[in-house]
Amino acid sequence: MSADCRHIARVCVDSPLTHLDRLFDYLIPDEFGDQVTVGCRVRVRFAGRLLDGYVLDVLASSEHIGRLAALARVISPEPVLSSAVARLARAVADRYAGTLWDVLRLAVPPRRARPEKLPVVGPAAAPSRPSTTAWARYAHGHSFLTAVAQGRPARAVWTLGPGEEWPARLAEAAATAASGGRGVLVVLPDVRDVDRLDAALIAQFGASSPAHVVLTADLKPEERYRRFLAVRRGSVRIVIGTRAAAFAPVADLGLVAIWDDGDDLHAEPRAPYPHAREVLLLRAHLENCAALLAGWSRSTEAAVLIESGWAHEITAPRDDVRQAAPRVGASGDDVEQSRDAAARSARLPSLALRVARETLAAGAPVLVQVPRRGYVPSLACDRCRTPARCRRCAGPLGQSSAGAAAASCRWCARPATAWECSVCGARRLRVAVSGAGRTSEELGRAFPGVPIRNSGRTAAGGVLPAVEDGPALVVTTPGAEPVAASGYGAALLLDSWALLGRADLRAGEETLRRWLGAASLVRSACDGGQVIVMADSGHPVVQALIRWDPAGLAARELAERRDLGFPPAVRLATLTATAPAAEQLLASLELPSTAEVLGPVLVDDEKRRAHSRPGVGAGQPDQPLVRYLVRAPRVDGAALARALHAGQALRSAAKASEHVRVQLDPVDIG
Repeated sequence: MSADCRHIARVCVDSPLTHLDRLFDYLIPDEFGDQVTVGCRVRVRFAGRLLDGYVLDVLASSEHIGRLAALARVISPEPVLSSAVARLARAVADRYAGTLWDVLRLAVPPRRARPEKLPVVGPAAAPSRPSTTAWARYAHGHSFLTAVAQGRPARAVWTLGPGEEWPARLAEAAATAASGGRGVLVVLPDVRDVDRLDAALIAQFGASSPAHVVLTADLKPEERYRRFLAVRRGSVRIVIGTRAAAFAPVADLGLVAIWDDGDDLHAEPRAPYPHAREVLLLRAHLENCAALLAGWSRSTEAAVLIESGWAHEITAPRDDVRQAAPRVGASGDDVEQSRDAAARSARLPSLALRVARETLAAGAPVLVQVPRRGYVPSLACDRCRTPARCRRCAGPLGQSSAGAAAASCRWCARPATAWECSVCGARRLRVAVSGAGRTSEELGRAFPGVPIRNSGRTAAGGVLPAVEDGPALVVTTPGAEPVAASGYGAALLLDSWALLGRADLRAGEETLRRWLGAASLVRSACDGGQVIVMADSGHPVVQALIRWDPAGLAARELAERRDLGFPPAVRLATLTATAPAAEQLLASLELPSTAEVLGPVLVDDEKRRAHSRPGVGAGQPDQPLVRYLVRAPRVDGAALARALHAGQALRSAAKASEHVRVQLDPVDIG
């Protein structure tokens, strides 16, 4: 029986319960008739409470049997949720076994009343097609941009050649799509990258042009909402920003692009934990537009896209790469070990010191990349080398600065004034890992009189956007490398063991990504540029750096993961909770026949702290967390996601006291 009525609003209601992840029908009262539009915000009465919601459709009748409640209030008639973004949000929720409301919470910023009162500005005129001669350096580069200009859904993975001005090239790609009257969306890992692309677009269009807008999470709420509305109303064609911008309501999309898709900043830390790359790929499929994955390195996920034929590769010829790349040397090769017996074990072997002195003498800056921030992030027993732990919370002990009176816990900040080794009883500590702060101190003693600049989140000056030319040592953590005006004369990549030795599935590709990001800022070998990595030259990742071959390493990594059954060759889900809750969820799952369950394993203290947020292990503070892995072939990935969603729905319907954290295709698989 259908209930005929004046009008029916189909609403997505703000509910965290998985079993309520569906749309609900509400009557539209006469006084709201002109205000209710698809995509507007409303308030409804649900289970005795007033909750927010979005109208996803307006119908003439409802299939609900029984009496329908009426909308309580129209919060705003502004249609902030477009049908394309609503469809995308549903697809993202289905892919990650999440709920629609959780995705909409990421897609639409909180409302501010004042921006909604601003007049609607018409769309900016389509710019003229820019010159793209620089793209001729790359095989298939020109044909890709031609397809983008014509509105065809070309898909590509672009691995940049050394020395490329990537902001200018991405700005040209965006202008090419916009010249055909299409929308453009570019997602970047952090604000520094956004600022560089913003400057390139201003150079492309002019400072007064309204052709593009920046959307980042660090904007003030009212300004962010004002820019969001400008995009939703069609006033701008090009949007650039960080991961939340992947859901920006850009009209008539012609191109979606992501810079450095291997950066873990693209992974959303809130449920359902989508990755910006996958959001954009889904969007390219749903809106039939072009897609571009660009970076110095290549992720294994990008390698899968090329192997499957979904995307083609854009690369520079090998001769061009060799000519533009700096000279790369390793301190652990046979020649250096014959010259310097300590080359393998020394933190700064003679090769690195020699190259730094020569570069500084030539008047060029030297980049020094250190994997760990802080001063001494890790201490150990001086006698038996056991890692030093806090007696109160078992957190790692470290030293915050050279002037610190005593070591302290990195978790609870309690001073370790009377520390004693639990293994051998010794009371003396030694440095286990040196951070960027201590490295600067050591370099200051080795190079007296040379200016030292520090760049990083914990550095006194923060992350530096750029450094001037001239002799200087620039000490930085990965991802915080400032740009040198004429390029660095040399780069020293320290503590390679801290990157390559991590117990993480992505250690190899992540290390190469960080190294190439630093090496790309160094002058070419023809101009004297050198990169020295403190590692064994025979390691596959070091070899990929020496040859500047990220594509080869990505193919190798993908083949190994296919043999081992790890992502992206398979779909993988992690289930994290106390053992009873995780086992209860597993018992309720109707998994595909090809799925395999691995575990459980105890979650270590550091990961437990990362998971210790409301809803994960809530109400069970004294029970250890465990983690199960569930994997299935890629063809059964959708079935795996549906099974996990259904299992979570059964638990929420039964009012389970503890929530199980379910994460599909996590970035961190250690």
